[in-house]
Amino acid sequence: MSMVIGIGFLLIGLAVLLVLLGIRAWHIKNLFLRLPPVVLSGLLALVFALIGAVDLIGVYRLDAPRGNPASNLRVTATPDRLARGEHLAHLCAPCHSTTGNLPLDGGTRNFLDGLGTLYAPNLTPGGPLADWSDGEIIRAIREGIDKNGRALMIMPSEDFHQMSDADVQAIVAYLRAQPSVSHVTPPRTVGLIGTLLIGTGLFPTSAQDPITRPVSSPPVAVTAEYGKYLVAMSGCRSCHGPDLSGGRADGGPPPGPNLTRIIPSWSEADFLRTIRTGTDPQGHRLAPDQMPWQALSAAYSDDELKAIYLYLHGLEPTAHEAR
Repeated sequence: MSMVIGIGFLLIGLAVLLVLLGIRAWHIKNLFLRLPPVVLSGLLALVFALIGAVDLIGVYRLDAPRGNPASNLRVTATPDRLARGEHLAHLCAPCHSTTGNLPLDGGTRNFLDGLGTLYAPNLTPGGPLADWSDGEIIRAIREGIDKNGRALMIMPSEDFHQMSDADVQAIVAYLRAQPSVSHVTPPRTVGLIGTLLIGTGLFPTSAQDPITRPVSSPPVAVTAEYGKYLVAMSGCRSCHGPDLSGGRADGGPPPGPNLTRIIPSWSEADFLRTIRTGTDPQGHRLAPDQMPWQALSAAYSDDELKAIYLYLHGLEPTAHEAR
């Protein structure tokens, strides 16, 4: 990252130098000899200054400590909490596991391929979380901030931001209880193009607003209200769009189809069978790397899937299609 910072300041320095050269060229008496160097130096100065400024903004958004203090909470591991945490931890397995299953020993995919290096870290007691407090882990999950207050990347904290206190504490309890695995993932690096994308806002970080109040979920029951909560924290909208009417192929996750038109045509049994087997009612196999049906199946009970179905089935159909 220090090299990227250096490039930013170098570009701004070149911009200043070009401005000075343009000022000198302005004193040339012959208009036809004066204009080309003045215009060229001015344009290049503008381009270099803009690139340098956006680069430094990107670095700031990544590395500037946030003012989201971690709580002093210490999570107690009860049998019920551990069982709940183990189920929910399956939602993390597609990224944080070498096998796509538990334990969460760290991922094998570089999420910044071509832009830098970013691997989902080892979340077992043998990984970096051994030095984190429970409050820091909770903050990372729901607010997208690491131990040092820096923004995380790719972490779906926008979805987890509304996870209840009970559920996030259950996940922390399970993370602490996993078998210790010694698997080191490479440290995060972000190149110039990556910081430029972050600086322009085209590649947002995972940082979210601080959570300052208790967060609760609806009562656990086969209701559309509870299903809505589960859909929100499962990250469905990342692929299927904010209103679940179809995602967009914008360089992010694979665009998901329009659930407001698909699910109403399915029965409850169709929906449960699709999530449990990965095969939809038309016989199409769901690609696990695009639709994490295995993680959802492991994370949720039949009653929870029924609640999700009830919520999705009641959505107002829209005409939007994934593209």
